[in-house]
Amino acid sequence: MRDFLYSILDQLGYDEPWKPVSQPALWAWMVFYVAFLAYAFSAHGGFLFIDSATLCLWGGTLLQWLVPLLLAVYFFSQRETAGFVFCLFFFFENWLYTATYMADARAMVLPLVTTGDPEFAKHDFNTIFSSLGVLDYDTTIAAVVRALGWCGMIAVVIWFARQKTGRRSSSPLQASDNEGSRFQQFLSKESKLD
Repeated sequence: MRDFLYSILDQLGYDEPWKPVSQPALWAWMVFYVAFLAYAFSAHGGFLFIDSATLCLWGGTLLQWLVPLLLAVYFFSQRETAGFVFCLFFFFENWLYTATYMADARAMVLPLVTTGDPEFAKHDFNTIFSSLGVLDYDTTIAAVVRALGWCGMIAVVIWFARQKTGRRSSSPLQASDNEGSRFQQFLSKESKLD
């Protein structure tokens, strides 16, 4: 059994070295991780956003959207298709959850997740939309965000399906020249039999 598991790990490239990380990238990611940990473990997340009330309200949504988006940008810069598509897909998928929370801004019936006392918790989008004067449009804004999320996910899947694979053909949905000519020969044989 152990040999079987090692053979699977070998096929996955377990022994191959990781791609190196440049020193500036290492420091940038370390700053991000330390800041995120400080935010996660602080009572109200004020350290990461320098005690700005508006940024604290937007903090959860910003991180929920920025993390997959920045990872998608990274994978795009490395031309790693699968990583880029995965991160971009979940960037847009997060819009669906955000839209649900936005639509609840007036009704405020969804349970709030908070690190403090739930009695003093505020609904982020109720506060944000109220301060922007658009609280009455919460469901309309949510519908637009939800539609953009779905459109983004569908567009990413379509883009992914049209990408070149390791095969000679230009798309996984397009047959190679050899396969196309064999199919034409098959059809001509079938038509002669009729």
